[in-house]
Amino acid sequence: MTDQAIRTPGTRGGDGFAGKVAVLIAILATLGTMFGFIGSASHNNAALFKSNAAIDKTSAANAWSHYQAKTNRQNLAEVAAALPGVDQAHYREEMRRYGAEKETIRKEAERFETASNEWNILSEKELHRHRQWAAAAVAQQIAISLAAITLLARRTWLLTLTSAVAAFGITLAFFAAIQADPMPFSAGPLAAAVGAAALTEAFRRLGRRLAS
Repeated sequence: MTDQAIRTPGTRGGDGFAGKVAVLIAILATLGTMFGFIGSASHNNAALFKSNAAIDKTSAANAWSHYQAKTNRQNLAEVAAALPGVDQAHYREEMRRYGAEKETIRKEAERFETASNEWNILSEKELHRHRQWAAAAVAQQIAISLAAITLLARRTWLLTLTSAVAAFGITLAFFAAIQADPMPFSAGPLAAAVGAAALTEAFRRLGRRLAS
């Protein structure tokens, strides 16, 4: 009985099987590397945005301190203007000047606070994208491990699980690329995994029928 005869069709791969799985592993490794690189870039962006937020927050605090100092001087000028025997017109002018300077400083402080909040929002978005890219990269690594087991065990049914995990990771990467909110699309990666598994299983069974 030949080696080909003892193999169950669709269960153990032939010589071409190893080559196809090797190509699959190479593709998954490339995707995993890309996802990891982009995820690292997202993490660096998040850190940069957080740093910018801290800088603007400090600038806002300094501006508010300056604002408070102007308020104190305006109050002193107001008190001095009420004293007898002083140049009241001078102190009224000081009060007006400090009031105008305070308004400018207030707007500057609020602008810094707004910018800080915007940087924080951008940082959170980048961190979320980083987590998505990282999860996508991990999924590809798991798929690579499954593909390697498939190659060693020569069991084609393991390709179904490999395809499901790979599709799950690729879908996560897609959502990260389009900056999608995870809540409305939480079922997306699972649906993609199930779809890929069903498609792979259908092709596997079709191959068994053709080989029988």
